[in-house]
Amino acid sequence: MRLGEDRGAARSGNAVVSRRPCPVPRLTVFGRSPKPVKIEVFAKTDLGKTRDHNEDRFLVADLTRGEASLQPAVREHEVGERGSLFIVADGMGGAAAGELASEMATETIYEQMIRMWGNEKDVTPQRFAYRLKEAVEVANSHIHSYAKAHPEVRGMGTTTTAVGILNDHVYLTQVGDSRAYLIRDGQAVQLTRDQSLMQRLVEAGELTEEEAARSERRNIILQALGPDPKVKVDLTYQEVRKGDVLVLCSDGLSGQVKKEEIAEIVTRERDLQEACDRLIALANERGGPDNVTVVLARFDGDGLRSAAAGEEVGHQVYPLIDTEVSTEPVPVYRGSRPPLPARENRWRVVAAAVLAAAAVAVALYLATRSQ
Repeated sequence: MRLGEDRGAARSGNAVVSRRPCPVPRLTVFGRSPKPVKIEVFAKTDLGKTRDHNEDRFLVADLTRGEASLQPAVREHEVGERGSLFIVADGMGGAAAGELASEMATETIYEQMIRMWGNEKDVTPQRFAYRLKEAVEVANSHIHSYAKAHPEVRGMGTTTTAVGILNDHVYLTQVGDSRAYLIRDGQAVQLTRDQSLMQRLVEAGELTEEEAARSERRNIILQALGPDPKVKVDLTYQEVRKGDVLVLCSDGLSGQVKKEEIAEIVTRERDLQEACDRLIALANERGGPDNVTVVLARFDGDGLRSAAAGEEVGHQVYPLIDTEVSTEPVPVYRGSRPPLPARENRWRVVAAAVLAAAAVAVALYLATRSQ
């Protein structure tokens, strides 16, 4: 996959009727034995029907115990004082380059959270959210630096949706068009916002979601980790309730399966593994044009309240007080993997080119509509 090539449909799916805003998490001092929050989780990735390699990666991690993956051995865990971390990354750049980019993203974000958040003395929700955003920015720098040092993979990148869970809140970082949904009372609401051309047009009122889903340009994304030395990370948050199910997925699912169908399957199938298998099977039945990755997490425990009418669910920007990017030097990623063989670089892009192309595409599209 690449910036500007065909990807999953860019349906925003953010319409929610709400009357009571979700409160910003208050400062919390850990060590007071808060009531437990439990998560049952299952995750799976699938090749799809048309690809010969899988560029998707996922991570399900316990940041308190330092376990890099809770799959498939652990199906349920209690959220510790340092929280949990779920990631879906959808690589691009061709063959091993895309796989490497998504692998680097998941590994770097996890390692950065263990190193920086794990040693954080100011253990508050605000710092947790800041460290998560910072970890994604560091991952972008690592991928960009590695590609710059290895011309055979220059231009590689990956979308990333990384979600941190702390107490009764989830904090979401978004780059690209992988998605996170929250399912509550049988309804799925998109928590993330696609960084895509069609999403921009929908937000500007130039297209309806239905028109965007049918557009030939629906798969143009505006940002990914890796192509540019800096990236704008969308940081949002959501308070969760008992019985809520969080869904993370690559566009291999969201491009083929509507959010209403996702909600129906997850609500009907109590077994998360069965629900995950059914979602992937449905995407493949509809052609399976891309890799499909799904993470399903159901929330429970005495640390959560039951859902009440009027509570807000949706895309809510987290108001970070400290938004400065760390000035510490970012090391170049030096994993123990051998240099990759030369491969076809299916896309080359820098930030200026992406923005210029997007601007031209918007202008041409609007000009066409006005004729």
